[in-house]
Amino acid sequence: MKRILVTVCSVLILAFGNKSLAAEPFEAEVEARQAFMQVLKFNLGILGDMAKGNREYDAKLAEALAKNIHAASQMNNGAMWPVGSDNSNSAISTNAKPEAWSQYPKVAEKHGIWIEASGALALNAGNGLSELQKNIGAVGKSCQGCHKLVKADD
Repeated sequence: MKRILVTVCSVLILAFGNKSLAAEPFEAEVEARQAFMQVLKFNLGILGDMAKGNREYDAKLAEALAKNIHAASQMNNGAMWPVGSDNSNSAISTNAKPEAWSQYPKVAEKHGIWIEASGALALNAGNGLSELQKNIGAVGKSCQGCHKLVKADD
């Protein structure tokens, strides 16, 4: 009986608990990278509101959020971007264009710009509103530069 229970549980875990066995191809990878972008959007949104005066500037919060963005820029997310997980694949829902892979040297260059810009933001965001305002634009510009290459319009 114990052996049957272990076998059934193992099968259930493999069938339902492992995203790599998802019904749709690249489902787990696309879900992960979309969640990653949502986290960035959340952090940048608060900083942007502070920079625009739509939210009170909070040095500690600004510094923490900027450090989150910089830490995210340094993550190795290659596993989230397998070849074929783009919008030419009708089996998945993504805005990633095939150019994400065919223009990889340019994408890597844009990523390097993001790392630099987010590093400067992380160092300065907690040093006053003017420092936040001075540094946040470069982060937004770096994001936009990459998105123009690899993201289809919504």
